[in-house]
Amino acid sequence: MTEDYRNNPAGGDEELSFAQLFESYDSGIKTGLKQGDMIEGKIISIGSNHVYVDTGTKSDGVVAKTELLDDQGQCLFKAGDVIKLYVVSVTESEIILSKAISGAGQSTLLKDAARSKTPVEGKVTGVIKGGFSVDILGKRAFCPVSQIDVKYVENQEEYVGKTFHFLINQYEESGKNIVVSRRDLLNEEIKEKQKAFFEKTKEGDTVQGTVTKLMPFGAFVEISSGVEGMVHISELSWSRIEKPEEIVKTGENVTVKILKIEPGKDSGSKKISLSMRQASENPWDTVSTRFHVGDQFTGKVVRLAAFGAFVEIAPGVDGLVHISEMSHTKRVLRPEDEVGQGDQVQVVVKSIDMDSKRISLSMKDAHGDPWTGIGTKYPVGSVVEGVLEKKEKFGLFITLEPGITGLMPASNISNAADPSVFEKLRPSDSIQVMIQTVDEEQRRITLGSPDQKDQDNWKQFAQEQKSSSFGSLGDVFQKAMKKESDRKK
Repeated sequence: MTEDYRNNPAGGDEELSFAQLFESYDSGIKTGLKQGDMIEGKIISIGSNHVYVDTGTKSDGVVAKTELLDDQGQCLFKAGDVIKLYVVSVTESEIILSKAISGAGQSTLLKDAARSKTPVEGKVTGVIKGGFSVDILGKRAFCPVSQIDVKYVENQEEYVGKTFHFLINQYEESGKNIVVSRRDLLNEEIKEKQKAFFEKTKEGDTVQGTVTKLMPFGAFVEISSGVEGMVHISELSWSRIEKPEEIVKTGENVTVKILKIEPGKDSGSKKISLSMRQASENPWDTVSTRFHVGDQFTGKVVRLAAFGAFVEIAPGVDGLVHISEMSHTKRVLRPEDEVGQGDQVQVVVKSIDMDSKRISLSMKDAHGDPWTGIGTKYPVGSVVEGVLEKKEKFGLFITLEPGITGLMPASNISNAADPSVFEKLRPSDSIQVMIQTVDEEQRRITLGSPDQKDQDNWKQFAQEQKSSSFGSLGDVFQKAMKKESDRKK
């Protein structure tokens, strides 16, 4: 039997009895380790469910991998890292480790855990005045509400029934008065996670985060446990926005790019600048393929200026509608008289400058030019109804439809069967008029009275004006006067 248990490290023939071998093996796995002991061991390997640690004894320690994961489910450590853990149980085959003393420990360990600041596992059993009742290894402990979390507790019931790790801050009366805290332990864990996060994250990286708070100047986003950065309102979107609420809401998961990491005001803290828009495609990169001159879009007025209005035709892409491109039907003196911020308007693309990232838009072209085909719509000699726009010494301006205004010269008023009908008109009064001449190119219409004297004479000159490609209204008057003079002779 003894020949099967021969120990000869020096090459000798010394034989050990079975009892001696067992005693040697037993002492090897029990090098003073007991429940509640803290060890600092090097990680040997990381499996799918467990992490194996060198305990300094002949038996390696094992800890559940779930205890060592960050919020994204990634292991905070790698093989070769030294980690601090606590002994949960010791057997001949393995040493179970944990980040805290769990239910496998004994209640006699609580006093030592309080003295050594060793984490213990406890279950929140109920809400009581000022905090929570916590079961720790069969003993009732109290956790103040301010010590259950690092964040403000709005609903205490959310914690009931859950198991956490705690530190024992007060142990008195043989365990009858136990006060515990989770907050300090969380802060330590957050520091570990922060350290691991900054070791593998750098400026320029794109990461996932959760919006924690909205402010007028931007949004705060948590990108790891205890690691929070700020997205300035200008970096929330390629579009122009007035409030962060237009883009994100609290609790929303977002993708952000880390722009800058610099020391914060407090020792060890970090100030992190983030961008949501730079984590997405620049819309101007595809403008040349998405937009073309002549295309028509419905856009949103995002900003007004003295010279026009900026209209967003796609997220992050806006163009300028110059004040001269706002209306065919009237002269616009102030953009705000025609449109307001937030209005939806129809626009046509007039030009695109990719180098300057500028797009010129037109509102009036989107609605069509009312002067197009005006000669067909208002044939010479036809009688239509108009509205007096204003009076001048040289005649009356009469609107036939929005954007179409004709002139009735003073001479035509005098030549009316009853000039007083026109002389008594006031702005906005309606009146029947006759179309005498139409010049679509020059945007001019000459009007007369339906009972104009010598209508045949005027029709003749109107016909001459229509057949002439370069005649002017002055030429018509001169010919009319000459014909009238010749007739009187």
